[in-house]
Amino acid sequence: MVTLLKWLVCLCVIPFLASCAESDKERLSKLVNEWERKEILFPTHSTFTIQGKDTVDFEFRNADYKVVAYVDSAGCTGCKLQLPRWKELIAEVDSLAGGSVPFLFYFHPKDLKELKYLTRREGFVYPVCFDEKDDFNRLNRFPNEMMFQTFLLDKENKVVALGNPVLNPKVKELYLKLIAGNQGTAKKETITQVSVNQTELDFGSFPKEERQERSFVLTNTGKELMVVYDVITSCGCTKVEYSKQPVRPGETLELNVIYEAEEAGHFNKTITVYCNVENSPLRLIVKGNVN
Repeated sequence: MVTLLKWLVCLCVIPFLASCAESDKERLSKLVNEWERKEILFPTHSTFTIQGKDTVDFEFRNADYKVVAYVDSAGCTGCKLQLPRWKELIAEVDSLAGGSVPFLFYFHPKDLKELKYLTRREGFVYPVCFDEKDDFNRLNRFPNEMMFQTFLLDKENKVVALGNPVLNPKVKELYLKLIAGNQGTAKKETITQVSVNQTELDFGSFPKEERQERSFVLTNTGKELMVVYDVITSCGCTKVEYSKQPVRPGETLELNVIYEAEEAGHFNKTITVYCNVENSPLRLIVKGNVN
């Protein structure tokens, strides 16, 4: 069995812990040890619905594996949900496991109406439990960090992997390996070096209705091919377009950032680039002011 401790470094490089201090690493190591093989408890009555309307008889207790995602009510709900990415992962897991792995979404809403709207807007038709009383969290006392509120469970509802697979490709890789029954050692990747023309893009001030586009340029300054595994934005209003082809030594990759404001005011968004470089993930910032 692949132990979670072997993957701690992968979890530690989630954006705001990319340069975590030794005390943070010790805390994370303790947290992983605490949750490994811990049994997740489920409320006696959990009502699952499609977009908050149609109730679904959702049976999951006899599944060999299940993915459980809890989302609390703190912060930006839309940013936390990442529903398009969950749709992609569910499709990938269904293809891998023939639809035998259920995904259990427990959302504790600060604004139930907004949450239902977001599931409709994103066309998210997977069953969701809108846990208004936060019963699921009360039973388990989940960690406060968003990336540690998602779990891969076995048939006995015990944690076999911890971390959010839609926010970290290494965690996703671990989930897929375990579900597929491949528990061997991860293949060692080749490492190269990269330089970035800038780590912050300032869009300045602009009207809310104006779509903004700017670019970051990554240059492969090493001796191996540079491969971008994934690019994750902290909010759906920020999108990144880029070539999926490996970048040869000496060549460049343009990350085209598209920002479409949802509301007026100052913004500061994070773009996280996972690639085969020593300091991965790269953390880039876009900011500005919407009139």
